[in-house]
Amino acid sequence: MAVSRIAFVGLGAMGMPMARHLVAAGFPVRGYDIRPESRAALVAAGAEEAETVPAAAAGADALLLMVVNAAQAEEVLFAQGGLDALAPDATVVLMATCPPQAVVAIAARVAQTGRAFIDAPVSGGVVGAEAATLSIMAAPAEVLATLRPVLDRLGDKVFHVGTEPGQGATVKAVNQLLCGVHIAAAAEALSLAEQVGVDLSVVLEILSGSSASSWMLRDRGPRMLEDEPRVTSAVDIFVKDLGIVLEAGRGAKAALPLASLAHQLFLSTSGRGEGARDDSQVIGAYRALNGPTR
Repeated sequence: MAVSRIAFVGLGAMGMPMARHLVAAGFPVRGYDIRPESRAALVAAGAEEAETVPAAAAGADALLLMVVNAAQAEEVLFAQGGLDALAPDATVVLMATCPPQAVVAIAARVAQTGRAFIDAPVSGGVVGAEAATLSIMAAPAEVLATLRPVLDRLGDKVFHVGTEPGQGATVKAVNQLLCGVHIAAAAEALSLAEQVGVDLSVVLEILSGSSASSWMLRDRGPRMLEDEPRVTSAVDIFVKDLGIVLEAGRGAKAALPLASLAHQLFLSTSGRGEGARDDSQVIGAYRALNGPTR
């Protein structure tokens, strides 16, 4: 069955450009966000108007959820009536970063209504959402065929990662573990260089071209040198995501000491009132630990 009508809930920094890509591709889209200005902006881009979750979901073949967490997904689907408003054979696509156990529970409730479910978290951040170059980690594979034309408009890499809901969320947790640890490690390295008075721009150039480099160092490193960098991913995102990583680790009885330490660094940065700043500013946790540079 081809997708003829899409409901998109969650028009934030990533959800808005994602929904706009679908509109630009010619899909009939009804978008909903709690903020009226976000709904109006999507309507101005060519989407259909919807002032409530049920209005957005009414008769839709697919409901894409780009919300903050599992609690918001449950609110949209069950408390606000989004699931019941969908077409009887519709598919729910959960694209937010959520704990695997929560995804399994949501999928089971969706399946009870006879509708399909895809666990499809994304990686790539705001930049990837704007450029439609997200990596999408989706399960179960057998449900993807119908939604593949939709997902291909949002990302350039759609991976089949498993046969059951929750496996996409687990792969995303593994991804976020490395992302968070790499950012923290980059901050620690640059903080040491800063503490001893080395020119950070020179150090960053050296490291970025050496075997010590990482994608996160090359991307976040320059912003660690800025006082007020553009926010592409906030500190509080990694407070949440590394919390999910640790929850997944507890569920699997897997020790994650590096993820735990990185989580503490992001937590301390948020605790100083900097949770809305770019996640590169976790370097401030080291500055707080080390005190003034020599």
